[in-house]
This record gives sequence, C-alpha cells and structure tokens, in this order.
Amino acid sequence: MRPVAAGVIVRNGRVLLVRRAVPEGELVWHFPAGKIEPGETPAEAAVRETAEETRLAVQATVVLGDRIHPKTGRHVTYVACRVLEGEAVNGAPREIAEIAWVSRADIPEYVPYGLFEPVQAWLDEELGGQGE
Repeated sequence: MRPVAAGVIVRNGRVLLVRRAVPEGELVWHFPAGKIEPGETPAEAAVRETAEETRLAVQATVVLGDRIHPKTGRHVTYVACRVLEGEAVNGAPREIAEIAWVSRADIPEYVPYGLFEPVQAWLDEELGGQGE
C-alpha cells in the first residue's frame, strides 16, 4: 500500500476538510489527501492532491509529521500548505462528496476521534482562538 500525503490548509481562520464519497471505516472527513506517486515527495503529493480534489493552488510550507493512521492503517504524511489562488470547489466528485472550511471549535464535529497531535498543535497556533 503506497503512503499518503495530506494537505493541511488554513484560510481566513478556518481549516479545509473534505468528506469522502465512500467512507473508509470511521474516516469520513479528512484533509485533502491521496497516494504519493513514485518519484514524488510528500509535499508534492499534498499540493497535487489538493489541486485535484479542491481546485485550489497551494504551496507546501512545512511537513508537520507522519504516522500510521489509526483508522485506516495507511502511512500518512501531513503537510501544511498555504493558498496561492483559487476558491475551493469539489474537483473530484467521484471521491469527494463535499468540502468545508471548518473553525477550530468545530473540528471535533467533523473528526470526532481527534487529529494527529502535531497537526492539532500547528492548527492551534495558526487558528488561535479564532472561529470559536
């Protein structure tokens, strides 16, 4: 199973999440993500997958960490990205049912089992008390 890269994108005090068209176990809402192609870095994959799934042009800024995802068993690398241009729309309707910009306070409604600690720490820093 190829590893996965996820783009963690904040804009206007909210984080971008996508809802899978077909849930993978308990995994329903997640960051734009997909398999890392041969020869691709996790940062490149996160940028590509974000563009494919949401039509946003983003730039990778920092790798936040990686882990074996507790709900899917996949190796995931999380990459913080900043928006260069565009508005998020559903660019992959066969894979993605909807997209949402979520406030820090609302993340537990979308991801009830919690986020990877380094990702949560980065979001806490980026979002602060915004959106609560």
